[in-house]
Amino acid sequence: MNSKIRIAVIGLGYVGLPLARLLATKYTVTGFDIDKTRVEQLKNGHDRTLEIEDEILQAVLVNNNTDKKKGLYCSTQIEDIAHCTYYIITVPTPIDKNKRPDLTPLLKSSETVGKVLKKGDIVIYESTVYPGVTEDECMPVLESTSGLKFNEDFFVGYSPERINPGDKEHTVEKIMKVTAGSTPETGKKVDALYNNVITAGTHLAPSIKVAEAAKVIENSQRDINIAFVNELAKIFNKLNIDTHAVLKAAGTKWNFLPFKPGLVGGHCIGVDPYYLAQKAQELGYHPEIILAGRRLNDSMGNYVASEVIKLMVQNNHRIKGAHILVLGITFKEDCPDVRNTKAVDVVKELQQYNTEITIYDPLANPNEVQHEYGIETTRTLPDQKFDAVVLTVAHKAFLSMDINTLKSKRAVVYDVKGVLKEVDGKL
Repeated sequence: MNSKIRIAVIGLGYVGLPLARLLATKYTVTGFDIDKTRVEQLKNGHDRTLEIEDEILQAVLVNNNTDKKKGLYCSTQIEDIAHCTYYIITVPTPIDKNKRPDLTPLLKSSETVGKVLKKGDIVIYESTVYPGVTEDECMPVLESTSGLKFNEDFFVGYSPERINPGDKEHTVEKIMKVTAGSTPETGKKVDALYNNVITAGTHLAPSIKVAEAAKVIENSQRDINIAFVNELAKIFNKLNIDTHAVLKAAGTKWNFLPFKPGLVGGHCIGVDPYYLAQKAQELGYHPEIILAGRRLNDSMGNYVASEVIKLMVQNNHRIKGAHILVLGITFKEDCPDVRNTKAVDVVKELQQYNTEITIYDPLANPNEVQHEYGIETTRTLPDQKFDAVVLTVAHKAFLSMDINTLKSKRAVVYDVKGVLKEVDGKL
């Protein structure tokens, strides 16, 4: 059966590559990406996102896509995916500067697939979207580009990604996969495809819209819960109470949800609620709780910066020209991904006080940070003393550091993640 299934994975980023690697253990897979540098690195057996270890990636690579055996071939050429029977689209779904959904990558990828789509093929979308996007936005692009008719000549499935970047425990095969199809038969085929590689199992949803909705509320729910504890942190700071101590005490009850305060960014939690809100507003409903949670979490970078400045003033530091070290610029710990990181909000707000900022992150690519945000970072720990040290990301490398060696006289330490032992302030 597997010899008849030839899969193309469109987009080889944090979601696409782990999936393509996993599928390549059972199927013939062609990974497609428009980033030539990325594809060349993968062909050489290296994943710069650090999601897949080099030896694991190299174990599934094949030299060309004419190999009949299972394995992964990576390419930037559209003709290399023309022979496939399943097309899985895993491109990002970002928001624009006005925080409105930007479907451009999704629609462009649909055009690409449409150019090689054949009768009997199945296109599966994994990108997070609001309910209706797959059938109302993507399907017409596939039809118009291919000249084929939806649910007669070709079929569509949806199986939302649940990748947790940087997490080596909850890898793609260990997370249950929600699946759906545009017809009952297609749903069964999509479900069987994933069930052959996902050890945690699959859940076949009754429709694509149900699967889309299930995904978009996952991160919205998490966003709202973190917003709640972020608001608690603000209240407890005014009461001079340790927020983490409160959460630890409350967590002794079996049904207390163990969320922690922090900066909530990234390409999922910091984005997905806006997709659901956009659809709700189009239907004439204003989602108060969802947007309130997002507004609060979006404000936390400015809040952290203002708390740092207050502590420095209390310690009689001259703010203008003060040297501040920011530890971490990625959106989460032990992951090089800098997309939509809220640590940048802390940096930009501190810069408003005319301070001298040094950003140290051993995982983030300085060129990517410069291109994305126009700020300089370093992978080398600076050999100097700072007036303030702000930990924004809990990389393992930071936990063993001796912060005292970085502090000048009366320096303050602010711990956003609550992982350091001796600090002057924390969420």
